[in-house]
Parts: sequence; structure tokens; C-alpha cells
Amino acid sequence: MTENNEEQNKPFNDAMEHQQNVEGDPIPHSGEFPRPIKIIGYFLIGGIILILVFGLVGNFLFN
Repeated sequence: MTENNEEQNKPFNDAMEHQQNVEGDPIPHSGEFPRPIKIIGYFLIGGIILILVFGLVGNFLFN
């Protein structure tokens, strides 16, 4: 699996290699988000789930 990942990040021509090395273009990392974006996503998804659960429980209790 690591061999495939290394080959995927390998530039396919000299222009791409120049951009990655000289201009500082970062090498892609398997599509992961940075940690702050992950934390914000966890809070948003968690909040939506809590609102749905409280809404369902409230609907059954007060209706």
C-alpha cells in the first residue's frame, strides 16, 4: 500500500517536480483535513445529532 501511495505522489513531468520542489507546493496527504477543521466538523455533526435526539425526545414527551 505504501508503494502505491509513493507512486501516486510522484510527479509525472518536470514542471510538476519543479512546482513541488522549488515553489513549495505541498505533497497531497491522502485527503485528510487539518485538525482544526476536523474539530469544527465534530462539533457541528455532534450538535446536529444532539438537536435531533432532544427534538425527538421532546416530541414524545410533550405531544
